Amino acid sequence: MGETLLHKNAGYSYKFQIQDSLPGETISEVLERHFHHSTQQQWLERILQCEIMLGERLLRADCPSSNGDRVIWNRPGWLEAAVPRSFSVLYEDESLLAVNKPSGLPTIPGGGFLENTLLHLVYERFPNAPRPLHRLGRGTSGVVLFAKDQNSARHWSRHWKEVEKTYVALVAGRPKQPVYDIQVPIGPIDHPRLGTVHSVSVSGKASRSVARVARERGENTVMEVELYTGRPHQIRIHLASIGHPLVGDPMYGPSAKLLNHAGLPSDLGYQLHAWRMQLNCPATKRKLELEAPIPTGLE
Repeated sequence: MGETLLHKNAGYSYKFQIQDSLPGETISEVLERHFHHSTQQQWLERILQCEIMLGERLLRADCPSSNGDRVIWNRPGWLEAAVPRSFSVLYEDESLLAVNKPSGLPTIPGGGFLENTLLHLVYERFPNAPRPLHRLGRGTSGVVLFAKDQNSARHWSRHWKEVEKTYVALVAGRPKQPVYDIQVPIGPIDHPRLGTVHSVSVSGKASRSVARVARERGENTVMEVELYTGRPHQIRIHLASIGHPLVGDPMYGPSAKLLNHAGLPSDLGYQLHAWRMQLNCPATKRKLELEAPIPTGLE
């Protein structure tokens, strides 16, 4: 898996355009309202530290906001949490790249991660900056596909539903039937820290996973899951909805109810692996079968 390291990045410029300014509201108040990770006092401190720009002008004191204002936060470099900073290449041709992502490594920037991400590490090795065609949750390992040019990216955006995707998961308990065709809808529900997260929702979008029992592991079970739609956290939600949540999942319990409102979707502890993808490759004119070796504990 490679070394797991803390990493200080070079900083980043976050851009935000104000579109719903309230009468008499200041820049710091707008930022606090939109970005719950920081208080108004913290935004005021950033203004005084010359980190905030209003358009092309450095903001040296708080001021009234207006719709259309373009705010830029030049965030200085920060120490990112330790993650596995390595990946292996499973396949490469002139238009497509497939890599094996380790559990614990975010796919793309977010949640305090910028350079400790698979995307940044892939960019370091492949200077033509491949584009990720999908993403895996931070705790999920396995196959991630990248398009190496714009034509390939457009092709797969049109044909992504044709890609066959099989995952392996360790679930709690022993299912009573060998196969489950799960079609409960998935949509946003309330979450006190994030506003909303995805879970089972009668007003959500249609979703489908087919889960098969592979083998028993003590009181738990390894299941293979074919993914037919790509909703956020779909496998975790669907398996929990049938009464068999992932072992160690910090978010979803039986019936996909939130276990702990302090938990976040990126928290680790579960075992889920994007094992196999099958697709018709336009560059080689043949069917590709890509597999990422199954980690210990799911074998």
